[in-house]
Amino acid sequence: MAFGDQPAYLRVAGDLRQKIVAGELPPHTRLPSQARIREEYGVSDTVALEARKVLMAEGLVEGRSGSGTYVREQPVPRRLSRGGYRALGDSTPFRQEQADERVKGTWESRSGQEGADAAVAGRLRIAAGERVMRTDYLFRAVGEPAMLSTSWEPLALTGRTPVMLPEEGPLAGRGVVERMAAIDLVVDNVVEEVGARPGLAEEALALGGVPGHSVLVVSRTYFAGGCPVETADVVVLAERYRVSYHLPVK
Repeated sequence: MAFGDQPAYLRVAGDLRQKIVAGELPPHTRLPSQARIREEYGVSDTVALEARKVLMAEGLVEGRSGSGTYVREQPVPRRLSRGGYRALGDSTPFRQEQADERVKGTWESRSGQEGADAAVAGRLRIAAGERVMRTDYLFRAVGEPAMLSTSWEPLALTGRTPVMLPEEGPLAGRGVVERMAAIDLVVDNVVEEVGARPGLAEEALALGGVPGHSVLVVSRTYFAGGCPVETADVVVLAERYRVSYHLPVK
């Protein structure tokens, strides 16, 4: 489809988008009303409404009850730095998820046993329904919610050991590599995959985002001798983060 053949609502949305990006409609400015859009662009109310919906879906504007639609302030993307994993030592959960040493953070966690669903079981190479320890993390950087992480570890490996609960016991709060070494499992490989999807409502609520907007998901699995010992999903708001990998040349 040629640009000139675009539906009218996309052309209107495109022009308004350009004005937002160029600063002609700065953050917190009220978007032209539906009637104003109709008059300025010579379109119907339906087209004006659909154009506004496009901008809202893109996260460029937001509705305020009883007030109208306003241009959103766009966050400056932060860097989610991925640069390998330490064998032992200072490898806390925050260091594990955010490899940039300049970033200081804290975390909250909650652990509990559950049966592995098909997706988690496939990643851990166990049967669906086998018991795993699930731990949910909320990481904060400079006091603000930054990322979520959910990890799963097979209880067939860690059950009835000192490291069964990642945030309790003698190695509480240490990284996976160090915890597994304590039960004679030597982590020798880590695989990460990065994808994107619409954010869930509960993720947006926890991270201070907009439901339905995209999130980046870093799916990570630790292996010891070819056997998965932990798998996790790290979730961040796509509009706030860029994943940066620093890979040494060997």
